[in-house]
Amino acid sequence: MAMTGKRRILYRQGSGFWRMTAKWVLVFGALYLLDGGWLRSWGDALVWPMIGILLWVPFGIGVVWYPKKDQRVELTARDLRVRRKRLPMEKVNLLHVARLWLEGRSTADDQPVLEWTQFDRVVWVPLRDGRAFGVEFRDPAAFAKVFGAFAVEACGGPDIVRARAAAETYPEPRPMRPRPADDAGSWPDLLDIFN
Repeated sequence: MAMTGKRRILYRQGSGFWRMTAKWVLVFGALYLLDGGWLRSWGDALVWPMIGILLWVPFGIGVVWYPKKDQRVELTARDLRVRRKRLPMEKVNLLHVARLWLEGRSTADDQPVLEWTQFDRVVWVPLRDGRAFGVEFRDPAAFAKVFGAFAVEACGGPDIVRARAAAETYPEPRPMRPRPADDAGSWPDLLDIFN
């Protein structure tokens, strides 16, 4: 948990650009050191950093990072930000999130959240109007833990969540579907909820 100005950040996930760049530098730097130190001269080994730079733009940025650039997520007590878009907490069904967290379930599948492995996975965020939108995470269990604990606290604690969940009825969240293919060049519906 971090503080930025007066905003308390509960969870933050970057786009992965610097992590990808560091791995790229590490691989081609190791090739440079191995080639220059053991096989050829240091001058001849300079070809590896040059190859790394030339391949970094089309493959490192274009193939590896660009498809994941929308994974930048920030969760605060007031909103959920995906890239530069903002979803106020008033639109999120925190009671549903809290109930699922207390039951150890998720809206994504029947597998318990604590058994999720650390790889890219979509976590569905339920809204009050019955829709749910997916956000992709590299460590979904960490986000679910923070978001679930926040939802339970925001709803008043575990006992109040159980009592409200038994008394209240709300629509079961359904994932939003992307627009038809004939609507070329438009974003999926999940970005519409931020307007």
